[in-house]
Amino acid sequence: MPSEEHDYCRQAPSLEEDLEAMKIHISKLEEKVQLLEKKVEKFGIERFSKDPNLINFYTGFSTYDIFCAVYNVVEPTASNMIRWSQVQRNKNIVCNPFREESLSIVDQFFMFLCRIRQGFFEEDLAQRFCVSQSTVSRIIITWSNYLYCILGCLPIWPDLDIVKQNMPECFKTTFPNTRVILDCTEIRVQTPSAKVLNSQSYSNYKSHTTFKGLIGITPHGAVCFVSRLFTGNISDKDVTQRSGILDLLEQGDDVMVDKGFLIQDLLDSVGAHLIIPPFLGNKVKFSKDEVTKTQQIARLRIHVERAIRRCKEYHIFDNVLPLSVAGTVNQIWSVCCLLKNFKEKLF
Repeated sequence: MPSEEHDYCRQAPSLEEDLEAMKIHISKLEEKVQLLEKKVEKFGIERFSKDPNLINFYTGFSTYDIFCAVYNVVEPTASNMIRWSQVQRNKNIVCNPFREESLSIVDQFFMFLCRIRQGFFEEDLAQRFCVSQSTVSRIIITWSNYLYCILGCLPIWPDLDIVKQNMPECFKTTFPNTRVILDCTEIRVQTPSAKVLNSQSYSNYKSHTTFKGLIGITPHGAVCFVSRLFTGNISDKDVTQRSGILDLLEQGDDVMVDKGFLIQDLLDSVGAHLIIPPFLGNKVKFSKDEVTKTQQIARLRIHVERAIRRCKEYHIFDNVLPLSVAGTVNQIWSVCCLLKNFKEKLF
């Protein structure tokens, strides 16, 4: 028996051997972790900088260079933007640097673009960027207000000389004095529980509660006017009157619209003229000239509908917007419309 116990003690590993084996095991695990970290890149703009297709998918910009060009416009003041959390606390507002420790300024901008371009939910963005949902919410609200102020300061209403200089030939031969093409669009929003607000927001055209806004483009296709959003039951004429577009028009300007815009009396006050398809009225049929004019206007006016469609390529507007974003939907809509010009290099 003593010899058997002696043999067992001799075969059992010592504490030193156990410790050495554990060190080797830990070293191997650390190597595996390092390999995994290299494979799993951080979700941010740099991850997709070499892939134009993914840049376009997440941001709406065709290349990384265009993304950087737009970011360089807003970056100089982005570090001093007022955070939404400061506004919520109602403290003395000071221009402290806006920082989220886990996200750089450029990735915050990238997150905002992902939200509006693909309509990702905040929970989804929180998982992608490895931050909390409340952080995502604060960043989206902050950037919505910030970009609304920064891009809203850009002079997108061009002088008449610039409009004429860039006017396409199809306008020069038909309606050479066209200054702007106007149209309204609507964004579906969640039905409010309050009956008064529900009736004010209900649109007979969309059969849903909506927000309505006025969009104006130049003859060469650049967005030159974006109104604030109104409740959906407002008429196109009232939107035009309250939007501020009349203050920008000058004597002799032509404004092209669809049949629903009966705004000649509003334009008379500023000396502008309305280009609108003729109405049939009590006539049996249109004359040859009226048919030709209708076709000419339809061919040219379609460009504003295409511009609106491109603004709505930001998929945040694909679904019914919840009332929780009602406080920033006006800013988000305006930013999406203005970014269209950047996307198409029309500034």
